[in-house]
Amino acid sequence: MRTDNAWKRRDLNPASASVRDIDGSAQTAYSGAETSVRDRMARIFEEARKLGWILLKALLRFAFMFINNCVAIPSYCLYLLLLQPLRLMDARAFWHIEGVMFKWMLAMVSSWGWIAGYTVMEWGDDVKPISEEEAMVIVNHQATGDVCTLMMCLQDKGTVVRKMMWLMDHVFKYTNFGLVSLIHGDFFIRQGKAFRDKQLIFLKEHLEQLYLSRDRKWVVLFPEGGFLRKRRDTSQAFARKHDLPHLRHVTLPRLGATQVILQTLGPQQENGALSAGDAGQSVRKAPGLQWVVDITIAYPNARPMDIQTWIFGYRPPSVTHVHYRIYPIKDVPVETELLTDWLYQRFVEKEDLLAHFYETGAFPPPKGQKHAVSKEMTLDPVWLCVIQSLAFASGYMWYSVLQYFYCCFF
Repeated sequence: MRTDNAWKRRDLNPASASVRDIDGSAQTAYSGAETSVRDRMARIFEEARKLGWILLKALLRFAFMFINNCVAIPSYCLYLLLLQPLRLMDARAFWHIEGVMFKWMLAMVSSWGWIAGYTVMEWGDDVKPISEEEAMVIVNHQATGDVCTLMMCLQDKGTVVRKMMWLMDHVFKYTNFGLVSLIHGDFFIRQGKAFRDKQLIFLKEHLEQLYLSRDRKWVVLFPEGGFLRKRRDTSQAFARKHDLPHLRHVTLPRLGATQVILQTLGPQQENGALSAGDAGQSVRKAPGLQWVVDITIAYPNARPMDIQTWIFGYRPPSVTHVHYRIYPIKDVPVETELLTDWLYQRFVEKEDLLAHFYETGAFPPPKGQKHAVSKEMTLDPVWLCVIQSLAFASGYMWYSVLQYFYCCFF
């Protein structure tokens, strides 16, 4: 009986109860810490697994594109070398064939982004009806991915891709695709005040020699003259100094190349504006420029996409939005001051379009309409597979031919 009471008194001892409580709390805390460590380790392993998959996918994509370039670009060059007699006999037929192959080359580049889930949503005017007419295309410039985006979204615009001439920075000439662009007749412009005047003279000569002789239709240029992130501060300082609009999403365009293109390819009227023209009134054998196509590219969350993203595909699938606006050439002035104002106004409009897009996720509707209409630009996967298969088959064929001749002579 005494023993039982002793145990009861011991159980009622506050110090003894505290010890048990502390032991229980310690065990609970240890269990909670152990669970927390397991959760943290699980998250680390999951993140490592995702990172490993991204790296593996990037390496596989790079390997495929490297091989793709190694077979497609030499095949393009060798086919055109083989067709040089046709160029002497019928230059128009030669450049038609070259244009078709050039479009296929650009389709391969487009497929890199398409496979990674980088698609295009189109807004604004429909440019398909004017795809067979001559036009100058002005585009805002944010990153190297802008060119890839244009290569993709113009694939379904008739003969535009195979009949277009690009104006690009001279550095592009030294890339893997530079040789193809050089053969196609694109113009590589060198930036900087020291080269500006000479480059404009070279551009005029280039247009006179190659634009008509190769049956080109569209001329694509980036009037800002550089990437947004590189030119924004300089552009804003220039705007403050000359009381011009403050732009955040684009920069003030440069006039030189735009004016040279308009003066060289578009017939002038007496009032200094460009007319639609015809073969009877113009000294040129073609009607000349008929339109200016203003293209605005917008990326989700204002995060431009560069060529590295297209190659490695490490960014999650996303939709790039492209807005078109068409202006008749007769409404475009060519006199320096008037053209400067007109071109500035186009980029002020781009600023408004992009500001609205980044705020709402959509471009604003055209004047007089309540809703903006968009459509997804799609590529035919079967067609892309056929082109890729032709590229690899051509690469194997040319390798076999060159190996045969090498064995014959050596």
